Amino acid sequence: MGNFIGHVCPGLFLTVSGNSGLYQAIVVSRAVIFSDSLLYPPCSPKNKGKWARLCKIAYEGLLKIAAGSFLIVYEIISIEGGLILMNREMPPRFVNPKEWQHLTMFILLTLNGCVDVVSKSVLPQRCVVVEKGALVLSFYELLLLLVSHIKDSSGVQLQVRALLILVVFLMMLVLTAELWAPEVFHLWMTETFLIMVMGSWLVQAGFILYRPISGYSWEDEDISDLMFVTTFFCWHVMTDALCLLGIYGFSSFWYYCLSPSLKLMRSKKASYCETSSGPLYSLLQEVEEPEKNDQALPLSKGSH
Repeated sequence: MGNFIGHVCPGLFLTVSGNSGLYQAIVVSRAVIFSDSLLYPPCSPKNKGKWARLCKIAYEGLLKIAAGSFLIVYEIISIEGGLILMNREMPPRFVNPKEWQHLTMFILLTLNGCVDVVSKSVLPQRCVVVEKGALVLSFYELLLLLVSHIKDSSGVQLQVRALLILVVFLMMLVLTAELWAPEVFHLWMTETFLIMVMGSWLVQAGFILYRPISGYSWEDEDISDLMFVTTFFCWHVMTDALCLLGIYGFSSFWYYCLSPSLKLMRSKKASYCETSSGPLYSLLQEVEEPEKNDQALPLSKGSH
């Protein structure tokens, strides 16, 4: 799918939906604010029966399956003459190598979604190690495919894809670290940030390589064009970092200042903490002791 849609659609999926990009930024921000578990998000106690089952549905996994299946079908129907593995010449040669690599990437996305659904919704107990292992394996294979994908690239195209490979490599390192530290907030924040950079850069790559905004193709021999590719990538990094910071700041403002239910929850927690260890707790103890003594006196008199 070496065309505009083939870059923009996966980029939008990574940027906006699923357990990716903006959605994951909101989830991680809330988990950081309330010190919740990132792997086992809390489900409201009001949700019982059928509603409790909805909390166990792997929506992200289903979305991965839907997106991966759509991209697989689009990849197959977009190839003229159909997707064949080898031609009929003698000796036979492999054909459509890049298309097969695209198809492999989309199959990895679909299989990863299947693993999420089975782990979260089918198995009696969720297996986080399997989910993380499947995701890490997918990015290892994605990195290998991308490295092979740039064999015949040059100029602007090579620069664009080399920067994408850099993000995927960093993502692979972060996900590998999460296998041993799955609940570390810093790793989740870094993962979310890298997903956002990967998604936004894929969208930008579609415009650079196939639909330049100026209407004129980028020149591979022009050093200015090559330098501005890197400059645009740096702008994406800064923009995504500011976006992640803005989501965290807005989430903090919303949860702590604008949501009355959360205000009440915070006040109850604060009062409980103060009464369990603060001066108010000792004062209550002092008041309760005379009351117990007063109740003990009538009992002793009645016994006489």
